Amino acid sequence: MTILPLLQDAAAVAASNSKGLAAIGAGLAAGLSIIGAGIGIGNIGGRAVEGMARQPEAAGRIQTAALILAALVEGAALFGAVIGFQLAGKITF
Repeated sequence: MTILPLLQDAAAVAASNSKGLAAIGAGLAAGLSIIGAGIGIGNIGGRAVEGMARQPEAAGRIQTAALILAALVEGAALFGAVIGFQLAGKITF
């Protein structure tokens, strides 16, 4: 059994109801913000390790900057997820 017919059916039901589209939008807002944060933190970590490998004497400063940047990215992702969940909470079926 493939999942494509199920997704098509869910999309058809959601398109026929504006509340369904709002629910899909809220889910996408929360999910995509978390995916973006994962990609961002992965990039920060990878570049920080690369920088420490190139200049071991600067490892402390690089690590501090990487932690601060990761916290900022995580804060933005948390904000996106909270907004998505708030949108989902406002939908009454």
